[in-house]
Amino acid sequence: MEAVRRVISVVVLNEAQVLARVSGLFAARGYNIESLTVAPIPETDMSRITIVTKGNKRVIEQITKQLHKLIPTFKVIEHEEMVEKELALIKFPIEESLSDIQVLCQAYNGGIANVGEKMVIGMVTDEPARVKHFIEAAKRYSPIEIVRGGVVAIER
Repeated sequence: MEAVRRVISVVVLNEAQVLARVSGLFAARGYNIESLTVAPIPETDMSRITIVTKGNKRVIEQITKQLHKLIPTFKVIEHEEMVEKELALIKFPIEESLSDIQVLCQAYNGGIANVGEKMVIGMVTDEPARVKHFIEAAKRYSPIEIVRGGVVAIER
């Protein structure tokens, strides 16, 4: 069976050690986490953990079953149709063309986030594959530093 990329959302009680238990579940079974983001769900005592991983159908089923067993998990969403977005920040030298960087960022749902004496910081928010393409395209402007924020997703 072929390994496929999957996004799994896990709604958990927002308490200490939950993230360690979730990541420990992956580590104990030798499964890799490609991206992991955690954020509180507004006006609740819950958090959403979004995990990007790869595995064949059996592996994904195992991961989902194990996540359901974890306390304090309330909901595990492993859906084929997820709307995914990822944030990336890239620092460029001030010598590079500000207008070119701005146009590039805008093409990937972003813009200029900050300008300082020695650098320009561009920001994009797009689908993970498009963020990867943005980073490849940005290389022509001699990036100093690149930070990717991880995937957030919601089922359609």
